[in-house]
Amino acid sequence: MSALSGCEPIANSPAVHPHALKHVPILVLNVHSRCNCRCVMCDIWKRTETEELTHAALSRHLSNFREMGVEWIVLSGGEPLMHSDFLRIAELFRIEGIRLTLLTTGLLLSKYADNVARSFDEVIISLDGPRDVHDKIRRVGGAFDRIRDGITALRQHATTPAIRARTTVQKENFRHLLATITAARELRFDSISFLAADLTSTAFNRELVWPVSRQEQVGLTREDVDILREEIEQVRLRHEADIASGFVAESSDKLRQIVDHFEAHLGLRQPSSPRCNAPWVSAVVEANGDVRPCFFHPAIGNLNYEPFMDVVNGSQAIAFRESLDVPSNSTCQRCVCSLYRT
Repeated sequence: MSALSGCEPIANSPAVHPHALKHVPILVLNVHSRCNCRCVMCDIWKRTETEELTHAALSRHLSNFREMGVEWIVLSGGEPLMHSDFLRIAELFRIEGIRLTLLTTGLLLSKYADNVARSFDEVIISLDGPRDVHDKIRRVGGAFDRIRDGITALRQHATTPAIRARTTVQKENFRHLLATITAARELRFDSISFLAADLTSTAFNRELVWPVSRQEQVGLTREDVDILREEIEQVRLRHEADIASGFVAESSDKLRQIVDHFEAHLGLRQPSSPRCNAPWVSAVVEANGDVRPCFFHPAIGNLNYEPFMDVVNGSQAIAFRESLDVPSNSTCQRCVCSLYRT
């Protein structure tokens, strides 16, 4: 893995390690710990405490972000628009010329449309299906219509960020992928992407891996997988042009990998790691300051106690990257959200 992009020795370092990083181009900041939805496939909404990455704290690390060549920052959460000072945080990075993406439920977009349109290059909104399906999964009445209002408000601006939908495929919506694409068109999204629900990690505020009973609430049965396979084949057939144009972001092969994921979870096939070099080109910072090499692996340090550069190139981080073999790692084999940057 030492040949992967981003895995370069630090210049002028007296003891260069082959897994020390010179560049971390992508940074995900979970700036607010709580959420305004109650989705069945996520436990973030169960948090009772509120934690935030503050403007002051992030400012302390700005020179490190600059030195490590951060090019793209994703503001996530929880719900980032619930942050008490989210506009100043966005402006902090905007001034640096960093590409900014907002990952949001969309419920507060209408309220903050002016600021979002001015500050972000891209907005990714969770869309779980057509209106009734989406609202049922989000467990928020009127959630779908609030997304519509938010997109309408964003598009009233002369400069509008790219507005993309992201659908997490799971038990409540796997029969409705075609209808979800139709809904994305009706809501005037620029594109839509699909990924399988994560069933086995401790991400998304899960202190422990879900018990089997909870996995079954979100995952699919063998019969469900057969239906999903046919639904995805219909997506491929009916939306060939949308796949070719990028409106449906996944290729045909990647859409089929969603079926593979659920089959592997059921023991019907061997799990297979996606192509990924996330720990070498990115980092995820939690609202409490914990730094992860990606969403699904354990923290390697904390920004409250160490500078960003010292965390990503600390002994714990280097030992993790040195020992990580993506193809054979059990967490990587069940990953639903991989990253590969050349």
